[in-house]
Amino acid sequence: MEEYNQAKEDRREARRRRRLRNQIAAYITVIILILGAGAGIVWEVKNLTEGREEAEQEAQASQDALNQILSTEEVIQTPEPTPEIVELTPEQKLDEIVNAGIEVMPLEAKVAGLFIVTPEAITGVSTAIQAGDGTRDALSQYPVGGLIYSKKNIQSEEQIVTMLDNTELYTRYPLFIGLIEEGGSVAPLAEAGIGTKVDGAKAIGESGDTNNAYLAGQTIGGDLARIGFNLDFAPVAGLANVDGSAVGDRSYGADPQAVAGYVAAAVQGLSDQGITACLKHFPGIGSSAQDTHTVLASTSRTAEQFRAEEFTVFRAGIDAGADMVMIGHISAPELTGDNVPCTFSEAVVTDILRNELGFQGVIITDAMNMKAVADYYDSADAAIQALRAGCDMILTPEDFEMAYNGVLQAVRDGIISEERIDDSLRRIYRIKYADKVME
Repeated sequence: MEEYNQAKEDRREARRRRRLRNQIAAYITVIILILGAGAGIVWEVKNLTEGREEAEQEAQASQDALNQILSTEEVIQTPEPTPEIVELTPEQKLDEIVNAGIEVMPLEAKVAGLFIVTPEAITGVSTAIQAGDGTRDALSQYPVGGLIYSKKNIQSEEQIVTMLDNTELYTRYPLFIGLIEEGGSVAPLAEAGIGTKVDGAKAIGESGDTNNAYLAGQTIGGDLARIGFNLDFAPVAGLANVDGSAVGDRSYGADPQAVAGYVAAAVQGLSDQGITACLKHFPGIGSSAQDTHTVLASTSRTAEQFRAEEFTVFRAGIDAGADMVMIGHISAPELTGDNVPCTFSEAVVTDILRNELGFQGVIITDAMNMKAVADYYDSADAAIQALRAGCDMILTPEDFEMAYNGVLQAVRDGIISEERIDDSLRRIYRIKYADKVME
């Protein structure tokens, strides 16, 4: 019995061991299967990743090749365009020259460039008949915009030619070299025997032939250009329409339509010789018998009368090509609304001449040393007021240094803007540099 029981126990133990071995074998098999499956997945993932990278590399290489081809084709099919060269018009070229010149000017030179004075005003001599070291030093200190000469500066043709040539050599900036040569009774060149005598405006107007005005302007212009002048303060565009008119025989007459023709012809004659013409004295001083050289003249003419008559003449001169207009010192309350000289009236200078008549050239004052101004204003105040009214240039102030320093300080103080000064200089230098532009 005991042996039987022992045998039974041995069999049970053997079965338990077999189950255990079977379980272990099963576990091992499962583990092997799991490991195999994992290895397979890893291998597959690796293959997929490597395949994708290879695919991406191949795709990138294809794209690069395509881009290269497209780039090559683009260069062949659409070559880089040549920049278009834009040809500037003469007006645009002139603007570039003018703006470039003004841009580098110091303020002191800009302000000095607004003045036309006598050579005596900057040199300090009593009568200038030559241009030497004194002229050179004066123009270095005060590079004015222009010089105006008179009979006392002219002794002979050789003397005045040499004087003007030297003067231009001594200046850093181009100058207006001016004279008042109207013909008739106002003709310093003719009186000195170095210019041609021509009839005055009244005689030409009485001739009934506007060609006579052209020939006179052409003759005067030729004389001026030969000697070295480039600016003539002529012709008179005012009407002698009252008895004892202040302009006298310097006017072509009283009929605005007829006078307009003479003035336009005279301007053309001067211009054809390369001389800048200056119409004077806007809005017209011929309707007064008073002379602004000695008193503050005035006129009672209405605005309608001025527009119908005097302005007709000035328009004709402007249309003929006059580059400069001089403002008279006459008082015209019907235009200005007060009794101040027109020189200081924004209504006359800017509203009427600049805007209404459309004049885009240089507006210059009449001589500021005339009693119509000098008896009532100091030189600095007069110059400042004229510029604020719209004038571009100041002619012969009674005290040039006072006027110059006054304007310079006014700009520094902001009473007159530097931009305003630049606007005037642009108009001035468009005349001075016009011959620099080839058509």
